[in-house]
Amino acid sequence: MMRFDIMTLFPDLVDTVLGESIIGRAQKSQAISVFTHNIRDYSEDKHRRVDDTPYGGGKGMLMMAPPIYNCYTAILESQREAGFEPKARRVIYLSPTGKVLTQQRAAELARDFDNLILLCGHYEGIDRRVIDEIVDEEISIGDYILTGGEIPACILTDCVARLVDGVLSDAECYEKESISSGMLEYPQYTRPYEYHGVTVPDVLISGHHANIERWRQEQALEMTRTLRPDLLEQDKAE
Repeated sequence: MMRFDIMTLFPDLVDTVLGESIIGRAQKSQAISVFTHNIRDYSEDKHRRVDDTPYGGGKGMLMMAPPIYNCYTAILESQREAGFEPKARRVIYLSPTGKVLTQQRAAELARDFDNLILLCGHYEGIDRRVIDEIVDEEISIGDYILTGGEIPACILTDCVARLVDGVLSDAECYEKESISSGMLEYPQYTRPYEYHGVTVPDVLISGHHANIERWRQEQALEMTRTLRPDLLEQDKAE
């Protein structure tokens, strides 16, 4: 079973997002487990303070190292007490300075690790010393800035978790999806047969599976060529 431990200042936000839909059901079926840990609970300050002004000046506040490190060690202890001994653990800091998350990296994380500890930054960032001490990898979800790492952590968890056995009904659910296959997904249709004067392509109701598969491949290639030609260029480069 894959276990996710998320270090955050806003556990309710994370629990709300990941407690719904497929990821929520996966937790109930115990295909995965998700634990949120409030960094503020591990502050050494009587006011539960977790941030301070940066040395050298500058705007904003910086998350301090001790509460984060204390939270991290508490996670390891809680795992031991629960009898969870991961075969491979990875500590990831969600940061705009990290490499951008890709489907390939998500697949590697799902394949190679059974415990991901995700660190959510806030304010102007985190004291570099604790990052250097406990973090194995920094990952970004895109070249833009958010107010905190909670949404990126939810995105990474969702992206990785759905690749874990037992989360989706069949591996084909993700293997033939857009991006995973190296191309965008073909257009899909459901009832009604006619909608606003447009009918479902005849091939899809022909019952000829080989023709349907050929049509889907052609459509996927055409959509990728039109909307995301960069994906095809990546394949050539590889």
